[in-house]
This record gives sequence, C-alpha cells and structure tokens, in this order.
Amino acid sequence: MKKVLIDLKNISKSFDGQMVLDDLNLYIRENEFLTLLGPSGCGKTTTLRILGGFESPDKGSVVFDGKDITKLPPNKRQLNTVFQRYALFTHMTIAENIAFGLKIKKKSKAYIDDKIKYALKLVNLDGFENRMPDSLSGGQQQRIAIARAIVNEPEVLLLDEPLGALDLKLRQDMQYELIRLKNELGITFIYVTHDQEEALTMSDTIVVMNQGYIQQIGSPEKIYNEPENAFVADFIGDSNIINATMIEDKLVEIFGTRFPCVDTGFGKNKPVDVVIRPEDVILSSPASEKIKGVVTHLIFKGVHYEMEVTACGYEWLVHSTGMYPVGTEVGIDVDPFNIQIMNKPASEDEEAVGTNE
Repeated sequence: MKKVLIDLKNISKSFDGQMVLDDLNLYIRENEFLTLLGPSGCGKTTTLRILGGFESPDKGSVVFDGKDITKLPPNKRQLNTVFQRYALFTHMTIAENIAFGLKIKKKSKAYIDDKIKYALKLVNLDGFENRMPDSLSGGQQQRIAIARAIVNEPEVLLLDEPLGALDLKLRQDMQYELIRLKNELGITFIYVTHDQEEALTMSDTIVVMNQGYIQQIGSPEKIYNEPENAFVADFIGDSNIINATMIEDKLVEIFGTRFPCVDTGFGKNKPVDVVIRPEDVILSSPASEKIKGVVTHLIFKGVHYEMEVTACGYEWLVHSTGMYPVGTEVGIDVDPFNIQIMNKPASEDEEAVGTNE
C-alpha cells in the first residue's frame, strides 16, 4: 500500500455566500493518478486551487507529507500546476519559458540547460529550444507547459482541464502521453476534468463530485460497474436507471418481470433503483418470461448499433453488435451480474448531492 501524500481534512469553501465545498475529506496516495471528475460548478477546480495554494479554505486543512501547508503560498509548495490556458510567455523562447522557474530559484546555467534538454526529450519535443510559443500547435504548447512544470521537480503535478482546448484526436493522443509521463516520472498526478472518457482512460482513482460533495471514490472499473447512486450511474457513461422492487435477496422485479441478480441485503419487497448499462441489455425474440418491447430508433456507431427500445412505457438504451430494425418486437433480458441495485434516496436533496462518505 502506497503512503498517503496529501490529506484534505474537513475542507469548506464558499464564494459570495454560496457553498462550493462542504466539509470535504480526501486523501491522495504517493505516485497515484487521481482524477477529480464532475460537472461544471461541482467544486473540482476549487479543490485543485486549494491544493495548489491559489485559494484558501474557509475551514479545514491541507496536509502534505505530514505537514500542514494550508497557509503556504503556491511557490513554497512541492506542487506545480498546468492550467487549461497554458500561460506560456509569448515573448520568450521555449527554452526561456521552461527555464523561468529555475532562474527564479537561481539555479546555475549548466543545470538549467541540462533540465531544458531533459524536459523537452521527455515531452518528445527535442530541438524546440529556440522556437516561439505562437509557432507551436495547441498540443505542442500543452507539452511545453508540462515540461515547464516538470523541471521544477514537483512531487505532485496538478492539471486543471489541460486537454480541454484540444481537438478530439489530439486529446486522445495526449491522454496516452500523460499516462507515459506519469509512469516515467513516478510522481503524483491530480487531474481535473468533466470528461468521463478522460477519467476512465487515465486514472488509478476517480473522485466523482457534485454540488460540493464527493459522490463516490474508486477505480475506473468500480465507478463504472458499481455506481453508488443514480448521479454517478448517469454521469459515468450511459445508463438505464429504472424503478424496481427487490423481492428478496438475489431477486428483483422490473416492470412486473422477475430477474435473478447477485445483490443481497436490501430487504424484501423494497423499492430500489436498478442500473443496467446499454451494452448489458440482451435483445432476443420476444418470449413470455422476458420484458417485451419494440425497437423505436436505430443508429450505426461503427463498433456497435445504438437502439432505443420502448418497453413498459420506458425508453431502454441498448448497445449491441446485433442489429434489430425499427419496428421489430424484441425480448429484453439481462445477465444477473449486470444488474446493479441501489437504494432509493431518502429525499430529493439526497438524490441531488449524495453523501460525503
């Protein structure tokens, strides 16, 4: 088990009387790629800025390697931040941009030159020392911003939606670059994004946030396959979220049809929410023991067909390599392991924000 490097304790922050973070607790391990994921306004960037020292919490503390750094300014922390707007100095060459922080630290010229070469090699931009920022593509500028952060030898790299301004292909390429860099450097990456695919692709750990609360923490597989509430299920990928009744352990009733499942401990005849991913819906010929529906929409997506199936007044989203034309009557089935049962929220407020556990 890797040691805990950063511990955010009871962090609260509000702006103009509006609570942005509410008693947030989160620890981050050494050499972890941790992603803060959530919609705009969920508190993820504020969390990152508090970590970097650009904002002060109203309450709570930031502990780094056992020391309280809550009041330390950004330049005194063993952290470097890469922003979405790369903030390169346009009047400086690439070498001068990368060397900026080292010159402030009064490092020798030989040391700085070695570091520039090392950083450019690491981000696959050897020989770019004398180029100007405006001669580079967005992806190249992004790499230079990372190189500038790396040469300061931070223990932690904070990345605030750094791929947001790039086109899709370049964004995907940079995802693999960031994974490679993290593995080569052996430092902790804390990444902020609202893009679920980015989070699932790159992270060791994902922290899903909404309205200032942590909704769920876990590996990409756990977050995707075992969402803890309807918000997480709906935000991470596509989901069918359906009102159902837990008849007893390992048996759930969906629209009047009983399905075996693997969940236990929900009680008998208890109202629950069921999450079924589109790729886990099995379509076949209609049969008496299955839910019957009709295909109402069909789109070819390359690797699969995306269909909507109307059944029992609900629009099921289905991803399948098999194609069923619009108007086809089908039966709906699901493997027991692919039925995820969740307790219904106790209130509308709980449904909106979840719990901070």
